[in-house]
Amino acid sequence: MRTQVVIIGGGPAGLLLACKLFKKQIDFILIEQRTKEYVLSRIRAGVLETGTVNQLVDVGVGDRLKSEGQIHGGVYFSTSYDFFHINFRQLANKTITVYGQTEVTRDMYEALEAWGANLIFEAKGVDISGHQSPQPKVTYDNEGTRYEIKCDIVVGCDGFHGISKNKISVNAEHSYFAQLPIGWLGILSETPPLKDELIYSRSDRGFALASMRSDTLSRYYVQVPVTESPENWSDDRFWEELKLRFPVHISSELETGPSIEKSIAPLRTYVSKSMSEGRLLLCGDSAHIVPPTGAKGLNLAASDVYYAYEAIVEHVNNNNQTGLKNYSEKALKRVWKSMRFSWWMTHMLHLFPDSDRFTEKIMESELSQLRNSISMQKVLSENYTGLPY
Repeated sequence: MRTQVVIIGGGPAGLLLACKLFKKQIDFILIEQRTKEYVLSRIRAGVLETGTVNQLVDVGVGDRLKSEGQIHGGVYFSTSYDFFHINFRQLANKTITVYGQTEVTRDMYEALEAWGANLIFEAKGVDISGHQSPQPKVTYDNEGTRYEIKCDIVVGCDGFHGISKNKISVNAEHSYFAQLPIGWLGILSETPPLKDELIYSRSDRGFALASMRSDTLSRYYVQVPVTESPENWSDDRFWEELKLRFPVHISSELETGPSIEKSIAPLRTYVSKSMSEGRLLLCGDSAHIVPPTGAKGLNLAASDVYYAYEAIVEHVNNNNQTGLKNYSEKALKRVWKSMRFSWWMTHMLHLFPDSDRFTEKIMESELSQLRNSISMQKVLSENYTGLPY
């Protein structure tokens, strides 16, 4: 087979790039190792930056997002002694949209299939070769047959455990990784949200987050040791612990119910030394993993796609390699800014087992300063709603 672009990975990053390339009439083949049903079964984030929403709408997959997504103009913070609100509209003139990643993915699959895009599922044994030449190749197995695709550009959107990131030579020894000793135990429940907007809480028992997917579907998290298991947590135990991490006047409003999903997400960070090499570009989790505290995972994938798309169009339309050569440097600048923000949020809101009392007091002071400083609130608002591309 021959195409202009091969996209490896059928998650949000790969799908968004596919939608943008299709609208630009640039030939591509998207290959995914799993089934579509498996991809759509994964429960993921649901907070979208303004720039992410704009990209989805511009490419023609934003109708349901606009009708069903919840626009939030701010966020709440809770401590053992305080409860306050930060207004994004006033401070940054922007908003966020709460709309589940699963729904974003579903919308893009439906659009691409309706458009007749070339999507290949259950591609096993994927490999990339020749990406430092003008004509890289991607090979894979499907139903017992080995296939080879010749192309101009390969975009790896296959996640942290995918093959793409390890094909870039400098990433083997020089990437950046940190595993935090904590995780988020999360449940999804068919209950109304605790408040109209998200609540981030730091208490003497640890972090908690009250989020939502819709008016009738809520997502809650509590900080636990990274070694913890969901099987150790009954629904009753989870709800009891969650209530203890919010002030009484907030927790008294909580409506509980059976969980329909329960899992633990470890908090870790990873950033590739380089997001490109020759004709291979990385987007999304194949290039970086960010703590979920700042709601940047899906949104960073969207910003990667924004830059990768620019570079691909420049190459296809003008035979200009400048964008491909500059892609990694440009994308990583925004990645590291978002990483700094999520790292700050994570340390300000969580209790760490190896932390001393001095550090804890500093973090408490950070929250107090955030409560009283319009300047700090503005910085948080600008970062949370999304830095410019």
